[in-house]
Amino acid sequence: MPGLIFEISWEVCNKVGGIYTVVRSKAAQMVDRYKDSYFAVGPYFLAKSIGEFEEKPPSQLLKAAFDRLKGQGIVCHFGTWLVEGEPNAILLEYSGFTYHTNEIKRELWDHFKVDSLNTEFHDFDEPVVWSYAAGKLIEELSGSSRCLAHFHEWLSGAGLLYLKKNKANVASVFTTHATVLGRCMASANIDIYNAGKIDSDAESYRLGVHPKHQVERAAARNADVFTTVSEVTAIEAEGLLGRKTDLVLPNGLNLDKFPTFDEASIKHKHYKARIKEFITYYFFPYYHFNLNNTLIYFLSGRYEFHDKGVDIFIQSLGKLNERMKKEKSDNTIVAFFWVPGNVKGIKQELVENRAFFEDVKESIRDSSLEIIERLVYLSITQKRINEDELFGRDLWLEIRKKSLRLSKKGSPPLSTHDIHNEEHDSIISMFKSLGLNNSEDDRVKVVFYPIYLTGADRLLDLNYYEAMTGSHLGVFPSFYEPWGYTPLEAGALGVASVTTDLAGFGKYISKISSKNEGIFVIRRLGKDDNKVVDDLSDILYSYSRMTKEERIRNKIEAKRIASHADWKNFAKYYFSAHKIAMAKKWGS
Repeated sequence: MPGLIFEISWEVCNKVGGIYTVVRSKAAQMVDRYKDSYFAVGPYFLAKSIGEFEEKPPSQLLKAAFDRLKGQGIVCHFGTWLVEGEPNAILLEYSGFTYHTNEIKRELWDHFKVDSLNTEFHDFDEPVVWSYAAGKLIEELSGSSRCLAHFHEWLSGAGLLYLKKNKANVASVFTTHATVLGRCMASANIDIYNAGKIDSDAESYRLGVHPKHQVERAAARNADVFTTVSEVTAIEAEGLLGRKTDLVLPNGLNLDKFPTFDEASIKHKHYKARIKEFITYYFFPYYHFNLNNTLIYFLSGRYEFHDKGVDIFIQSLGKLNERMKKEKSDNTIVAFFWVPGNVKGIKQELVENRAFFEDVKESIRDSSLEIIERLVYLSITQKRINEDELFGRDLWLEIRKKSLRLSKKGSPPLSTHDIHNEEHDSIISMFKSLGLNNSEDDRVKVVFYPIYLTGADRLLDLNYYEAMTGSHLGVFPSFYEPWGYTPLEAGALGVASVTTDLAGFGKYISKISSKNEGIFVIRRLGKDDNKVVDDLSDILYSYSRMTKEERIRNKIEAKRIASHADWKNFAKYYFSAHKIAMAKKWGS
């Protein structure tokens, strides 16, 4: 056991992306293993830390180190990260240390050949300065005891390099969750898996990411133990960073915090009703369709059009739409794209639709007791039920008048919000090019929902997990996905989903489950995009034709598969990496 163990990430108490989920969700396992010796280290941003971080007085040991660092312009905040396990956290306020930026960059060049001339402060310099400060903190606290530091991603890499340069008595682990260059090349539509030998230096300069790539490569090569999050990323990292992975650390979830299947089923019914209410005022002012025969598909994540497979999903929906129209299907698919974009505000017509819808709903709610009494009476007396008898003539006339205000001509919008440069938006443009126009005869309807699901957006008013739970199928046909939390989270919530064999999680599933059910894995490695589109379209079509019982079976299977990816099962890989690093540093 190390004297102290530090886990360093830009996303400690600072939610940016998937690494936040990794470090946060496994914190309880780290605390259970290392107790008070474990410290999560991140940047200090006051606005981000509110509700995440509870500051506390430091111990004498910490205070002495903090005082020495303060003299160098580094202000340390000690406290508790308010997540499961409540780990110790040290957040570094580094603004007073930035005058060392050029000195730090010179040292990175002199010792590790990191070429960082003409970089932007917020993009490169800021995380480098912060992580260098983290390295100094760890050096101060290590003293004569044997300590271990686990660094995540290139953003923390300069801290590892600082410790290496100064020969600190600290064992080090470096984890890349996605290589800088691999992600950038994939976004540029370069097939990194079939491109042959890649000149990573030349490519990094060509794409303008050489400083980040060089920090990442130096950290990977100088760490005692180098790890990635999946076999897919391990192959990528060996080719681009020049070091073979020592160990794969798959990403998990704290599944105790997710609902049981019975609880998820109840939540699904509730949140599905909320989503269908949204669908009602989004589409019904223009035309009607049977909500009982409507399935809700969705894709969520960053706006990475190619990497996340957004293009493949839209093309598959286009083929599905034509197929269902040709068959004159009675079913309707509403496909949501929960992908944050560059928005101006909610479309005015949608604001009006919701206001008019709520007015109708409120009128009925205000008279609900009277309506129930009439319904009971009419049922018992077996009288014919008509609108006037059920609502009362005055109320029915009022509802009809208010409902008429909801009527609109034309077709429903393709997006919930007005978007800057909408005519050039990739998602909207592909909708239009494939005939996904939300016309009345379209059996596939699309809704681009370009904001974060916070639970208070004045439309769905559902958070991310609630919206997922209310849906029928999550679709994540990623081209570049080192792990892929979204299908795992969907499965944990009892929602079926689709992933690919180019996603780390998809590759993992292929090893533990022989049947393609619950969480479907599409083959993308070495496959032509047209073939991938056909395969995905077939899955979307087959799922739309499943009975309710078949869909329930898939939900159960999705939940079962997700249960394997519990931190109770996966934390051991982290402990193994730490043990190997200490053995390499100091011997067994």
